[in-house]
Amino acid sequence: MFGLYIHIPFCDGKCYYCNFFSKHMTEAQMDEYTDQMIRSISLWGKRLDKTVDTVYFGGGTPSLLGHKRLICILDAARMAFTITDNAEITVEVNPSSTGTLDFSALKAAGFNRLSIGLQSANDNELKLLGRRHRSVDAKNTVAAARNAGFDNISLDVMLAIPEQTKESLRYTLDFCAACQVQHISAYILKIEPETRFYQLRENLPLFTDDAQAAIYEETVSYLDKLGYHQYEISNFSKEGFESRHNLIYWHDEEYLGLGPSAHSFIDGKRFYYDNSFDRFYADAISDEGAGGDEEEYIMLALRLSEGLIFERFEERFHHPISENMLKAAQRLANQGLVKLSPDSISFTIKGFLVSNAVIAYLLQNT
Repeated sequence: MFGLYIHIPFCDGKCYYCNFFSKHMTEAQMDEYTDQMIRSISLWGKRLDKTVDTVYFGGGTPSLLGHKRLICILDAARMAFTITDNAEITVEVNPSSTGTLDFSALKAAGFNRLSIGLQSANDNELKLLGRRHRSVDAKNTVAAARNAGFDNISLDVMLAIPEQTKESLRYTLDFCAACQVQHISAYILKIEPETRFYQLRENLPLFTDDAQAAIYEETVSYLDKLGYHQYEISNFSKEGFESRHNLIYWHDEEYLGLGPSAHSFIDGKRFYYDNSFDRFYADAISDEGAGGDEEEYIMLALRLSEGLIFERFEERFHHPISENMLKAAQRLANQGLVKLSPDSISFTIKGFLVSNAVIAYLLQNT
């Protein structure tokens, strides 16, 4: 599997929790960026002999480019690379895109998956997050996309939002299910430096660690009742609608990322473009070192509900999991943090909540 990631670092405003690299751009600047992205795709198509299985337009807010520019970029990718007939082609969409995007045109051009940043179906929570849409906007956008033929739609949901309750969370999850989407991503709010929430952190009614754990466990349990199985720490889907692009990351497979702040992993090497339009336009790549070693593979595999599959590890690295790690996993299993079978190590819900510490412990015992 090989993935192509197209970064569109444009936003019409900064949400209070977001520290991602993004800029407000004029129409002329978006035209320039589109042209530069097409040139970059062509350049990399000449450098690499890869068959692309997934294409993902992320951001930022890719839908701000409009359907015409997005289609031009996808057409350029088809010219530069061999894209499989059944490739998953995703674009992240603003929840209030109904009046600005032609979903039928996107579908006809080959886009077949949408990711929509809902965050909450409660308008008071959206206002607290600095979001500029309301729940009805997301509902209308999902309906417009479905009418255009999209049958693979994901909604993003945020957990541990100030003022969020168990009841308001269930309302949001019920809203997602009522929209009949196939995939839900649910992320715990993190207070990041250089954000408005970071500046206000002393006065925000933030969740304690125990309260975060409770809201996460409620999410996993409630989504399961709604028919969405958990396949990764923060991702849930109907059967067969797991994000194939994101699975490339978690299976530690290869991908090319284009755009300012986009990262790549190819031929055992990791590299990236800085947070700079000028350096991206100059094709100035920064080296991140080697990738794909055993520790990295284990760390990424354990993010998945299926966990670390011993057979796959042995196929890749030509030796079995160490006895030390198996013994460490057994100690963690005794604490209810992992499940250990003859075939795999995987996290319990309790283990997912402290995944960084558990992974570090396992890696200490490789």
